[in-house]
This record gives sequence, structure tokens and C-alpha cells, in this order.
Amino acid sequence: MALVRLGFGRQHLCLLKRSFLLLKLTAVVFAVLLFCEFLIYYLVIFRCDWPEVKTAAHGSGQKTLKAMFLADTHLLGEVRGHWLDKLRREWQMERAFQTALWLLQPEVVFILGDIFDEGKWSSSQGWADDVRRFQKIFRHPQHVQLKVVAGNHDIGFHYQMSTYKIKRFEKVFNPERLFSWKGINFVLVNSVALEGDGCHLCSEAERELIEISHKLNCSLEEPGSSLCRGLQRLPGSAPVLLQHFPLYRSSDANCSGEDAAPLEERGIPFKERYDVLSQEASQKLLWWLRPRLILSGHTHSACEVLHGAGVPEISVPSFSWRNRNNPSFIMGSMTPTEYALAKCYLPYENTVLVTYCVAAGFLVVLILSWT
Repeated sequence: MALVRLGFGRQHLCLLKRSFLLLKLTAVVFAVLLFCEFLIYYLVIFRCDWPEVKTAAHGSGQKTLKAMFLADTHLLGEVRGHWLDKLRREWQMERAFQTALWLLQPEVVFILGDIFDEGKWSSSQGWADDVRRFQKIFRHPQHVQLKVVAGNHDIGFHYQMSTYKIKRFEKVFNPERLFSWKGINFVLVNSVALEGDGCHLCSEAERELIEISHKLNCSLEEPGSSLCRGLQRLPGSAPVLLQHFPLYRSSDANCSGEDAAPLEERGIPFKERYDVLSQEASQKLLWWLRPRLILSGHTHSACEVLHGAGVPEISVPSFSWRNRNNPSFIMGSMTPTEYALAKCYLPYENTVLVTYCVAAGFLVVLILSWT
């Protein structure tokens, strides 16, 4: 009888140890998932802060606008998108974006093209599904404005672009080309249409830009000018130019920084109308709009160059971990006369992978120590 009780006691103790091990394993798995898939975004983005405008004068009446700029989200579609890849990348972007909204509270968010990966060839059903997922990932409060420019993956390169694709894109995203807020003018350019070959869509895009140029010039004229009668008066501020394709530069050879293109790729010459705008289109934009700042996407890497008489252009890296190990976005504090920019890096993919590997090794040690 005593032997039976002893055996039962050992069996009970073994079950308790097994239950305790299972509890520890579950706790470790839960903690690692919570950190890698949720908390890490708060820990990393919490370190970002809005830059201060150096010459912001107290009492000047100028209000600072907090603007967030990101690019090349490349939401995968029904053709090339594996369900697991889509699930992973979209979760990462959703957590990063929602965390940034909550911690940083921008007033306006600009996405500089290539929102979708397959917009240039997606079916009506595929497009509708991509849009639904975009609206879930980049949902935002009503007081935050979201502005988008078209990229070559959204409507196709020039030879793929069509009226149908542009209208489909503009039906979802407001086609507003000129956006003014707090005395700051933003010009949102369909850079895919700046081919310069006189096609109907290209001519229409150039005509819109010429009209915007006229309005901006009139904002600097004295009220009552005969050439500007009947036009809504804009803030007298040089615009910020937003587009997908960068202005012409020969390569990324002069770009630097941890999120610039890899060293072996920086010297590769850029192809006009494919990697960057043509020299002619670039000169037209600078001449027509006379911007004080340009932000663009497309290259997936960071770069800062000066054009003309010292107009800076910032290439914004991709926001997707599918394109970069270290995605980021730009934070801009802007007034009608000044601006300050800062970069906010997102969690490194390597950090998450190493954390999972270390946790897996720890779990193996736990299991082996029990056996």
C-alpha cells in the first residue's frame, strides 16, 4: 500500500514539474511575441522627437505644422504576394504607423508613391482588396490628414499608365495637387506623367502644374493685379514639392548615411525617366514652382542633394521591411518661412530575428534541462 502511495506521489510530482515547465515555456513565448510584435515599436519610436524650427519667432504669428513623410509601402497584391509575406509585412507597417500616430501625433501624413506593389496590373477585385488593406493599415483619426502621390507601381510607368488607372487611383485618394495649411503650400506632383513626349496624360499634368505655378506667383503679387483677378489668394510662401520620382541626378554616388544605398550600388548610373526624372522635366519643375524643399521616394534609400541655387531634395527611404532592414520616415516641423527635418528609424529586422533566435535557444535549454 505504501509503495502504491509512493508511486502515486512521484507521478503527481512529475506532472507538477511538467506543468510548471509548460507554464514557463508559455510565458517565455508570450513575452517574446509581445516584445517583438508590439512593444518594440513603442520603445524605438518613443526615442523620436519633432525637430525645432530654429528661427521660429515667438509672437510672429506663424504656427508650426507637424508633417510626417513616408514612401514606398509596396503593399503586396494577389499575383506576387505570398500570404505569409503579406501578413508579416503588413503587420509590421500597421504597428509602426499606428504607434507613430499615437506617440508623435502628426497633423498631416504624406505618402510619396508606390503605395501598392501591383496597382499597375491588378484586377478590379485585386485593387479593391489592396485598397481595403491599405485603409486598415493606415487608418487615422479625422483630425489627421493623409495625402498621397502616385508612384509607378500604383498607376504604371509611362508606357503602362492609362486614364483608367489614374482615375481608379484618384477615386480612392484625393487628386488634390495643391494643398495649403497653416500658411504652407505643398505641391503634389504626378511625376510618372512627366515624360515630356506630349501624350494626353502628360500634357494634362503639365497644364495643371503651369496653373499651380501661376497661382503661386500671384500669391506674391500685390492684391488687385490684373493677371491674378478671380484667383483664390494662396499663402505667400515658397512651396514644398512632393513627388515619387526624384529630380535628375546621375547616381547615388554622393549619398551617405546608414540608410543610403549599399556602397556597391551607389555608383551605378541612374536612367532618366526610370530611376529619376529627365533633366528637362527636373528643370521645368524647379523653374515653374521654385520650391524651397523637395521630398521624393522611389529609390528605397536615403539621399540628400542640392539642385539649382541650393534647393535641397530629400529622398525618403522605403517604409517596408520587405525593401529595407532599417525602414524610416521623415518628421518635419514647418512654418511658412522655415522648416526642420528629423529622421525616425523603425525597429531593425535583424534585432527582431536575433531576439527570436535567442528565445528559441533558451527554450531548447529549458526543455533539455528538464529531460
